[in-house]
Amino acid sequence: MRELPDVVIRKASVSSMDNNVYLLTDRATGEQLLVDAADDVPRVLALVAEGMPDGGTGLATVVTTHQHWDHHRALADVLRATGARSAAGREDGPHLPVAPDVLLDQGDSVPLGALALDVVHLRGHTPGSVALVLRSSDGSTHVFTGDSLFPGGVGNTDQDPRRFTQLIGDVEERLFGVLPDEAWVYPGHGGDTTIGAERPHLAEWRARGW
Repeated sequence: MRELPDVVIRKASVSSMDNNVYLLTDRATGEQLLVDAADDVPRVLALVAEGMPDGGTGLATVVTTHQHWDHHRALADVLRATGARSAAGREDGPHLPVAPDVLLDQGDSVPLGALALDVVHLRGHTPGSVALVLRSSDGSTHVFTGDSLFPGGVGNTDQDPRRFTQLIGDVEERLFGVLPDEAWVYPGHGGDTTIGAERPHLAEWRARGW
């Protein structure tokens, strides 16, 4: 859990693939947003309930970062149980088990109570992968990258040079090119990192091709 002045970020790992599920609770309104209803419906719903002490009033939105099956196994059941709306990248939306209420493009924003998360389209891992950037009132930046950026490299592109070039290019331009070194990175699997911790390795990643 990370507590900011205006939002609380909670993280749970689900499934044998260590999928990360993130819950964001807006302190001002109690509105809550979930990133990737990956698996384990009871655990996801319990995570939503954990936001209640911070004023959480149920679940308003579920954003799916990309179309791969391990990131949306609980999506249909979570939406049914909570009545939340769903959102996903435009190109990936048609491949999800539930048609998104909102299709996201580069430069869009997703509301969260008194806040808004910026949408960053990162092509290559999948055609419609998106990251979400939260800028807190304390000056900190937090980016939820799905499977497009991890500690140690970008996401899998199936050894396709074209897809890799596209992904590393988008990550360099749209994340490293605009976010500060102090920005926290919350990936779709495993531990967190920061933009600053990964920045020195960009040339190495490009040279190795994955």
